[in-house]
This record gives sequence, C-alpha cells and structure tokens, in this order.
Amino acid sequence: MASARSRNAVEQFRHESLGDVGSTNTVCMERARAGDPGRLWITARRQLGGRGRRGRAWISEAGNLYASLLLIDPAPISALGSLPIAVALALYRAVSAEMPFAGDRLAIKWPNDILIDGKKLSGILIEAENLPDGRHAVVIGCGINIAHRPDNPLYPSITLSEAGAATSPEKLFAHLMQELAEVLSLWDEGRGVVAVVQAWKRHVKGIGSPITVNLPERSISGIFSAIEDDGLLQLRLPTGELMRIASGDVFFS
Repeated sequence: MASARSRNAVEQFRHESLGDVGSTNTVCMERARAGDPGRLWITARRQLGGRGRRGRAWISEAGNLYASLLLIDPAPISALGSLPIAVALALYRAVSAEMPFAGDRLAIKWPNDILIDGKKLSGILIEAENLPDGRHAVVIGCGINIAHRPDNPLYPSITLSEAGAATSPEKLFAHLMQELAEVLSLWDEGRGVVAVVQAWKRHVKGIGSPITVNLPERSISGIFSAIEDDGLLQLRLPTGELMRIASGDVFFS
C-alpha cells in the first residue's frame, strides 16, 4: 500500500482524462494560458497530432499512454535543465512497477529515454512558455508504447506488450502519477537535483562504452565517460579531451 507521504504527494495533482485530442501538451498549454494554476495531468485515448523532440511525429494510436503534466513556476529557470532527468526516473519506476521481472532488461538512455532490451519504449517532450500574466508554464509530455510503436523509428523501438508486460494505459498512468509526484518532491524545485541524479544514474545504460551523440549541428563520437552531478553527459573524445554535453541523441556503437 502507498505510504501516507506518497498519498499526500499525489493528492496535490489533478487529472483529466480525454478522448481524442490534437496533443496533450497543447491542451495543457491552452489551460495555462486560460489561467489554470498547474499540477494538472491531461491524458488522452489518442492524439491526432502527437509530436516528439525537434518536431518529430509521435505515433498516437489508442492503446498507448499519452499523458502531459502542467506545472506553473515549478522552479527557477536555471534549474529546469535537470527536470528531464527527474521525469525519466519517474518513468523508469512506473514501467518497472509493471515489469517487476525485467531486471537489467530495463534501462535509461541518457538523458530521458526508457529502453527495454536496448529498444526505445517511451518519449518525453518538455515545453515551456512565459505567460502574459508573468507566470512560467512548463508542460511535461510522456508517451509510452504499450500496444503500438513506430514502424520506421530513428531508434529501434519496442512495446510493453512485446516485452511481456500485460498492462493498460490506465494502470500505467496510475504508477506514473504517483512516481512523478514523489520524484518532483525529491527534486524540490531543483534543490534536490544531486539526489535525483544519483538515483537516476544507477539505471543509465552505456557508461564506459563508445557512443555517438547527435547534436543539432554535428555528430560527435567518443567514450561515455560519466554522468556529472547535474546530469550532464561527460564524453571523452579521441584526443583525450572531456566534453560536457547538456542534450543530444545518443547512439551506441
């Protein structure tokens, strides 16, 4: 059973379940512009215009989990860079609750993709906007492949069904809502980032391995040397130089 502390954490959030929407992220941002105080989850049966990072399409057929959380002024702007790590930790824990048999099949690919058997299970899209009334809206969008996955993904993908987990969007969302409430409490507006990163990096795949990181303007290869306390990836280049990377798409060699 959930502890009293866990129940208190999740009770601070509201949830609205919808049918077909363009995008749960878009619905959340519209609510923010209309004055919503935040801590609002929007889930949908299906997205008609789902999107991933850098404008990529996200397959959104019924049967998967599509969920977005609206936060208002969740932390100083300077602290928001570590928010994807907190979300990834919560996603990992939510999936793990439905796959207790997974063991080391389940991992995190820096910074925030969840992998099963080395294949991508989920995506996170975080968007932010300064509102006219001076508030700062942050929307955390999470998509998890339960029954469907892309046919031609940028990175090999998998569904929970293919991985042997029998669950539903509703059951998985219940875990996600609980886990993210707890992790955001630990993150504590960025003040608890070191504790979050320490918990998160125990599940990160590939430290010590050769990788290629695709950045917007170029690709860089080297050795995945470490994860720093702020969540940045440390890449050792062939020259021996250490490069700190804040965001990018990681591919294992």
